[in-house]
Amino acid sequence: MSFPAALSPLTLLRATLAALLLATGPAAAAPAGELAEAGDLAADLRLAASRGVPLVVLYSRDDCSWCARVRREYLGPMARDPATPAVIRELHMDRATPLIDFAGRRTTSADFSASVKARFAPTVMFHGPDGRPLAEAIVGFRLADFYGAYLEQAIDESRERLRKLP
Repeated sequence: MSFPAALSPLTLLRATLAALLLATGPAAAAPAGELAEAGDLAADLRLAASRGVPLVVLYSRDDCSWCARVRREYLGPMARDPATPAVIRELHMDRATPLIDFAGRRTTSADFSASVKARFAPTVMFHGPDGRPLAEAIVGFRLADFYGAYLEQAIDESRERLRKLP
């Protein structure tokens, strides 16, 4: 295959990668080891509903090494994989970051975390189109050898419940 002088294979590859990042949204554009920060949960619910997948939220704290591990080893790679059947966001429980909640109301990340009873970090919750839980939350970091399986099982359970919704 030949390329015009102005469009080398490397230039074409860079353009393709840039287009893919733009097309897949902010979660895919998050740097390695990071997740897209929740800012508008109502919009995130609409995105997840349009894809027929759950909204997975990591409720974390800045000083939580287990949160960093969940983000780096599990949810970060899942969020960057276009085949992952979920929209994944992170919400910092210990910050007063402005946030739009599931109903479109203004709040803060700390107040919202308290309202959904995310008390311990890390907590991973699986939300449906109305914000209600679809699977049991994963609280803490238990049994590292099985943590990925716990996440996959909860996402599968969430997807099954989504299929049964009217």
